[in-house]
Amino acid sequence: MSSPQVVRTRDDLRSVIRERVAPLIERGDASLGLVPTMGALHGGHGELVQAARAANDLVVASVFVNPLQFDDPVDFARYPRDLDADLAILEAGGVDVVFAPATEEMYPGGTPMVTVSAGEMGRRLEGASRPGHFDGVVTVVAKLFQLSTPPYPCRFNAYFGQKDAQQLAIIRRLAHDLDFGVEINPVPIVRTPEGLAMSSRNQLLTERAATAALALSRALGVLRERAAAGKPLNIPEVEAMIREDDLVELDYLKIVDPRTLRPIHLSGSTPGPALALIAARVDGIRLIDNMDLPGPT
Repeated sequence: MSSPQVVRTRDDLRSVIRERVAPLIERGDASLGLVPTMGALHGGHGELVQAARAANDLVVASVFVNPLQFDDPVDFARYPRDLDADLAILEAGGVDVVFAPATEEMYPGGTPMVTVSAGEMGRRLEGASRPGHFDGVVTVVAKLFQLSTPPYPCRFNAYFGQKDAQQLAIIRRLAHDLDFGVEINPVPIVRTPEGLAMSSRNQLLTERAATAALALSRALGVLRERAAAGKPLNIPEVEAMIREDDLVELDYLKIVDPRTLRPIHLSGSTPGPALALIAARVDGIRLIDNMDLPGPT
């Protein structure tokens, strides 16, 4: 397996994509898969890469810690960065091209004067706790879509994890509403054997905090079981379960429509498919998780 080609500039990325896609188009049906990441890669990212590799002729991954989506400079500064380790994971997954720009390359001249807005979907849930976060996400993703769009008639796919459910829903609307010619492909959450959703932030957890963090997935599992059985979800009781460990500070536990992220008002059991979203700080580290809730079976 050959090492991925690492490019650092926007012009080089466009050039490499043109060079590599041209012979594929000549052969017939061709496709490019994009896997945007902020590095600190783990098994969940490995699943994204595998999904892209299985379905595309050319796979491009980006590694860029995007300052626009951090509302806390301290959080941005301590975000894990290890490009060599990331490249090893991307090589193992069969990535062809890695785009690893510096901040100055991605945003020449500093913070851009014109950005993309995530709108109403970006102002609730995580957006309420982290103002401007999703505007930063959709701005950088829009740039990556522009930079990575292959020459026609090559098909263009992009891969995002379902763990960031709000982000996934917003990016789907971004691609649809702004007419990007890209198909958004969701990839299921990858969990540890104990049930903790894999996240780059897990690297910041102590062993004690990682055990406490299991309260999030346990709570979601309880909600899923109750929804499947047609029982009342009893959100206050589940919230109390989460707060039993003093290392866990619950931010929110919400039941929403998975397409619009609008709250579903419950008078009893879930009326149909829904999405449970949870966010909490565990020993000071912010974690999110989610789980689909079925209608009664």
